[in-house]
Amino acid sequence: MFDLVFDTIYFASYSNFYGLGSVSISLFDVILAYILTILCSIIVALVLRLPLLPSKPYRYSFDVSALYPTPIIAIGIFSIFLVLNYTFMYNGLVLAAIIGVLSALFVKYLFDFVFPKPLNDNTGEDINE
Repeated sequence: MFDLVFDTIYFASYSNFYGLGSVSISLFDVILAYILTILCSIIVALVLRLPLLPSKPYRYSFDVSALYPTPIIAIGIFSIFLVLNYTFMYNGLVLAAIIGVLSALFVKYLFDFVFPKPLNDNTGEDINE
C-alpha cells in the first residue's frame, strides 16, 4: 500500500508533461483527498437512499449498497486522475468531491445496466428479483 501512495505522489509531482514540474502534491493532500472521496460517495449514496449494507446473505448478494461498490469505484476513478496528474483545484479536493458524487449517482442509476446481475440457473430470471 505504501508503494502505491509513493508512486501516486511521484507521478503526480514529477511526471507533469505540461511544463509545471514545480507543482507538487503532498502525501497529506493525497490522503485527505482519498478520505474526502470515500466520505462524499457514501454520504451521497445514503442521500440517494441506497442501503448501507447489501441484503443477507452478504456473500451471495448482488445488491449495491453505500459501502460496496460505491467508495471502491470512487477511489479507482480518483486514482486514475491522480496518476494522470490532473488534480483540478485545491490539490484535488474539488475533484475528489465531484468524483464522489458522480460515483454514487453511477451506482444508483447505471450500475445494473453496466454490470447486470447473473441469471438464476433454474428459472432464467435475475437472482435478486
